[in-house]
This record gives sequence, C-alpha cells and structure tokens, in this order.
Amino acid sequence: MADITRRPRVACAALLVVAVTAACDTKAQFAPSLPPEAGFRVDDGVLKLWTGTPCEGVTGLRLTFDSGTKESTEQVWTAPRPGVRVEHLDLLKTAGETSPDTGGLQVRTPLPADYDWTKAGSITFTVDGPKAYGAKADVAQVLRESAGRPAGSYLFGRSGWMDASDVQRENRKSFLTVCTPDPE
Repeated sequence: MADITRRPRVACAALLVVAVTAACDTKAQFAPSLPPEAGFRVDDGVLKLWTGTPCEGVTGLRLTFDSGTKESTEQVWTAPRPGVRVEHLDLLKTAGETSPDTGGLQVRTPLPADYDWTKAGSITFTVDGPKAYGAKADVAQVLRESAGRPAGSYLFGRSGWMDASDVQRENRKSFLTVCTPDPE
C-alpha cells in the first residue's frame, strides 16, 4: 500500500527549499545599486587617478595593492578637516609629499621603498570624509592599455576606458563614480 503521508512531506520540503533559496540575497546589505568605479591610467610611469566626479571634503585616501593577500601593501593620504576636493591625483608619492591638485592632501604612509607596484595584481581605492564607495582596477590592464588610449581617458574597472563625456553619460546609469550618491 502506498504511503499517502509521504507526498505532503515531500511537497512541504520542496516548498521550504524554494522559499529559503528565494529569501537569500547575494548582494551585500550596504552595497550600492550600481558598481562603483574610479579611473586609473599610467603616463610616463606615473600612476594617475581620476575619481570621475569631484569628491568634496576628503580627509583621507587609501590605495591598496593586492588587497587581501600576503603581498598586500598600501599608500595612505591624509588632509586636515574640513577636507579637500579631489578629482585628479598623481599617485605613489613619498612620505610628506603633497599633490598640488588637492590643496593639502599629503602622503602619510608611503609604499615601501623596494615595492614594485607594477607587479601587483590589483589596486583598490577608498576615500575617507565624504560618503563614498571603494573601487578596484586590474594593474596589468592599466599598464598594458594606457599607452594606446587618449590622454583624457581612464580605465574605470569593469566599465572600461572612459573620457569625460563617457563618465557623464554613464554615471548613475551603468556605474557610480566613487563619490556619486546612490540613486536608490
């Protein structure tokens, strides 16, 4: 004789699996609705950053190479309160050096003297001060492709190479610059 009590249990179990699976959200709780990006390029051996849109009130920047690995190392920049405006920045300066473009932002923690950033796999960039998001780029891609791109274009991670008109068009549509508020 067939076990008629087994079918409802199997159906309930299947329904429970569907409900639990549907309830799982793989997106981080505070992640923005679009991927955050910052632009990087290399000109004459100088690693350059473009935030895409201005970041106002910046009190610190952190540039981390190979984040989360044993080779991880970072450069830290600071500025006094109320902070400074950052949009373009030549990176990888030495301790105490300032950037003329940012009115007081200076290197607090330089990269180790013997560190070769060109051998790193990735760059992660974060901003302190304003509400901002972090961004990541592939070092090899930045090094390999910069020379073949126009001077005004930067690699914005997954979004690719962009100039000012591209960033203006795509910001808030396909990505967010690191200091653009989330539209959602």
